Amino acid sequence: MTSAPAPTRSPLSDGDWHRLHPLTPLLRGGLTLVVIAGILIANFRDRLIQGVVPIFVPEVDPGDFETGDPLDFIFERGLLLVALGAVIIVVLVLVGTFYLSWRFHTFRITGDDVEVRSGVLFRTQRRAPLDRVQGVNLTRPMIARLMGMAKLEVVGAGTDGNVKLEYLSTANAEEVRADILRLASGRRLAEARQAAAAAAGGRGVAGAASTFAAGLNEMIEGAEDPVDEPDSVVNIPVGRLIASHLLDGSLLFFLVLVGAIIVASVLGTPWLLLSAIPALLGFGAYWVRTITRSLRYSIAPTSSGVRITFGLFTTVTETLPPGRIHALEISQPILWRPAGWWAITVNRLSGRGLEAAGSDQFATVLPVGTRADVERVLQLMLPHLPREEWPLVFQHGVLGPEGDDPYVTTPRRAAWLRPTSWRRNGAFVTPDALFVRRGFIWRKLALFPLARMQSLAIAQGPVDRALRVANLQVHTVIGRVSGSLGIIDRDDAVSLFDRTEAAAIVAAASDRSHRWAGEEPLGVAAPGTVAVPGTDAAPTSDASAPAGPSEEARRTEVSP
Repeated sequence: MTSAPAPTRSPLSDGDWHRLHPLTPLLRGGLTLVVIAGILIANFRDRLIQGVVPIFVPEVDPGDFETGDPLDFIFERGLLLVALGAVIIVVLVLVGTFYLSWRFHTFRITGDDVEVRSGVLFRTQRRAPLDRVQGVNLTRPMIARLMGMAKLEVVGAGTDGNVKLEYLSTANAEEVRADILRLASGRRLAEARQAAAAAAGGRGVAGAASTFAAGLNEMIEGAEDPVDEPDSVVNIPVGRLIASHLLDGSLLFFLVLVGAIIVASVLGTPWLLLSAIPALLGFGAYWVRTITRSLRYSIAPTSSGVRITFGLFTTVTETLPPGRIHALEISQPILWRPAGWWAITVNRLSGRGLEAAGSDQFATVLPVGTRADVERVLQLMLPHLPREEWPLVFQHGVLGPEGDDPYVTTPRRAAWLRPTSWRRNGAFVTPDALFVRRGFIWRKLALFPLARMQSLAIAQGPVDRALRVANLQVHTVIGRVSGSLGIIDRDDAVSLFDRTEAAAIVAAASDRSHRWAGEEPLGVAAPGTVAVPGTDAAPTSDASAPAGPSEEARRTEVSP
């Protein structure tokens, strides 16, 4: 494998305070403000003129312009200069407000943190420690793309711990993201750029003026230059993407609902047809939005982690560093089964609130793909998965069970509690991960890296105790991947718990994936032969690599 080029160094990562793009206030709310002001003026201009003009021109009777166009009134009374002066004052106030907002909104990137300060009257400061960075998202909304701008979101480990840099020029955003990921990987920038050092003492009005001029040039020139992204290891045809949304079950449910409304209206309640119209419009908007969000999808390995890009109008690029995946699930609806399609979702710390993290739209790392696509994505997401464990994924996992099924499953005596999936309902633990398999109509296989598992619990209800079965619950970060598994033989569940506990302690003690610091990108090869990034020699503590469950926790959670 050839060496990757050296990471980009940006002068914005030198530890000093910098300002964002001069057009940031316009994109963060200025356009919305202008649109709202235009709507209000268009609808209430008569009342505005009746209330404002007499203040400055007392001799004018408000009744003189109760009807007719206010512009005609301005020209007839010779108030053009007054009107232009009022417009100029309003524009100056808006520009001054935007300038102060931009002037007091600064950020800096040090060897330890990413910090953002904002606010004129009420100051706020947010900080994201680099050793707890879970990833860096780069978003390019359509209007921002036309101006050559993008926003960065540094994903932290805590609830609502994300730090946003909105907006930067696209080139600066790419360089700053590379620096943040490099710093978060455990390495410090080896050298400062001489140009940045020389400009450190000469920043100020001239620097701000040049930045503002650059921003205006980007706005005039239009869209940014094409971003250099690595080739995707998975390509999703548009036809497959549309067909997968048609067959995912939600459309069929909606058609059944509409059919029921039509039948009810024919049988004597015609007004129910009116209720179907907003539902139809809402579902159509949701369906189109989900498809456009999945267009332009790509996933590729880089030296900083797995890079995922998606979105037609608003393009989002997310970089998931190694060791930030807490759970991964392969799923297949029954209508996808003839085509051999699967989807992959993950749990990772998103820095958002608990409710938002549970419905995180960025959790889908593969919207739809073939078995070969799934294997490529798994090699990127779980590069340390040994070759001998790969049969547990498809042969015994997603497609299983087979005759020599190694999974612990639901006993026959409790099959009536899982009538369709009791043979598939099972789990298996390896030195690296816990595999949880469930579902017959909707096949699912969840993989939980032991190094990042938070805990494992066993629970029993009265019926479970009578049947000598138990329920397992894998505790991980909040996300769309569920760790629940019910109706497992009690003795098998306790044995699985003991083996998982011992393996998790060893895996957490030897895990170094939270300090990737590699110069080589992740490779894609045959299963079990994936090149993995280098790691620092000295281990450091990190929130993404929690220790295994203690003996006290085991005694507390296990109640045979």
